[in-house]
Amino acid sequence: MPISERLSRLGSGVFARNDQRKSAYVARALELGMPELVDLSLGSTDLQPPAVAIEAMAAQLAAPASSAYCLHGATLPFRLAVAAWAQQRFGVAVDPETEVLLLVGSQEGTAHLPLAVLNPGDRALLLDPYYPSHMGGLHLASAEPVLLRLDGAAGWRPDFDALGATEWDVLKLMVLGFPHNPTATTGEQAWVDRAAELALRHGVVFAHDNPYVDLALDGEAPALLRSPHWRGCGIEFFSLSKGWCLGGYRLAFAIGAEWLITALRQLKGVVDFNQSLALQAGAIAALQQAPHCPEQLRTTYLQRRDGMAAALEAVGWPVQLPSMALYLWLQVPPQAAGMGSEAFCAALLEATGVALTPGNGFGPGGEGWLRLALVQPLAELEAAAARIGVWLAGL
Repeated sequence: MPISERLSRLGSGVFARNDQRKSAYVARALELGMPELVDLSLGSTDLQPPAVAIEAMAAQLAAPASSAYCLHGATLPFRLAVAAWAQQRFGVAVDPETEVLLLVGSQEGTAHLPLAVLNPGDRALLLDPYYPSHMGGLHLASAEPVLLRLDGAAGWRPDFDALGATEWDVLKLMVLGFPHNPTATTGEQAWVDRAAELALRHGVVFAHDNPYVDLALDGEAPALLRSPHWRGCGIEFFSLSKGWCLGGYRLAFAIGAEWLITALRQLKGVVDFNQSLALQAGAIAALQQAPHCPEQLRTTYLQRRDGMAAALEAVGWPVQLPSMALYLWLQVPPQAAGMGSEAFCAALLEATGVALTPGNGFGPGGEGWLRLALVQPLAELEAAAARIGVWLAGL
């Protein structure tokens, strides 16, 4: 049977490959009495959502409207809550009717946007390393990616001058995200402001993926909404998955220029409906009644970051402390020098039961690196580091 070329370009995806390896390990562990899986490969936290969000969902579940399809018009209460949040968080007034859109997770928005703004063969700029849905969206739209390599020695700062004026002129879309996943770099507002200026000057759509805006451990996270140019060129994606621990509920939103929100809304209108009104009630409660939840999470993640970094250093794995919560971005340790990131993660999982994400899944710039998610209590993280240390000592 025929399979599309774009599906071949998409490939299997790093998280899907990792999932297969983890499933195979769990099956063997049960049969052979191997150590239990410690999954540090996904940014799916063990921390719980604010109680007010879950209570609001539960209160609405029995309402008949909550089990019905939800079209755009019914999302107005959610969009009003988002507009109020934007005013409070960034001091920016946004129109809930024309500049806000509910998303089924921010990945959905970043993957669908290229279909709304690009034609086949159009060029789009991505950071390298990038988040997989950014490249996936370009493949779905049959667009041509242009990679801007980030350099750890430069603090992962994007060098926009690496592209000449002619190269900027042929771009149609630019996708950035600071704080940055996977490098766990908070970034600077000046970087985003410069990107917005270039986008406006060269007629490029600027998509800023910002699910970690509330999880900067060092400094203040940048935001496109703080740029004076956002209405002229941009759209920004936010999520309740990270700051409010609602990842499995797939609640997110976009704020952007009216024409971009309209385009993405039109695309979504033929692809999907919206989340249940009960889930939206939980999101509204989180934004309105638990605005300090991300701040409380940062305290926990800071302890985990410092504790796990110390534990890995103690077993001979050098760590550069990240400025963003949730992840450590680690080079393949010196004991495994020469081993590719995916081969290292596969061998580590098989030997220790600890699952990390190989950096090559985030683009060629991620090869030689690994992402470790701080999604277990510190004691569990330290126990995982001890397993890793025993294995590294035998290499």
